[in-house]
Amino acid sequence: MTEISKNRKRIDEIDDQILSALFERVKICKIIGDAKKKHGMPIRDLSRESEIFKSIKEKSAQIGLNTDQVESVYREIVNMCSAVQE
Repeated sequence: MTEISKNRKRIDEIDDQILSALFERVKICKIIGDAKKKHGMPIRDLSRESEIFKSIKEKSAQIGLNTDQVESVYREIVNMCSAVQE
């Protein structure tokens, strides 16, 4: 197996881990959404979302990732999770 093939295989494994983590996040968000509905709370919590984006930007900067790109990815994740709560 060539170096490129090995690294592509590793990327495939990482993609599987990312998908698994997203699946778990969505499941938990659904549980939170059900609790919010039960207690008459709004689905979106803008203060919580701000906390998430601030934390993600700080963490991504610490490890050398482009903070704007990472925030963009997380905005999509938060939107996806909000949608399953509705």
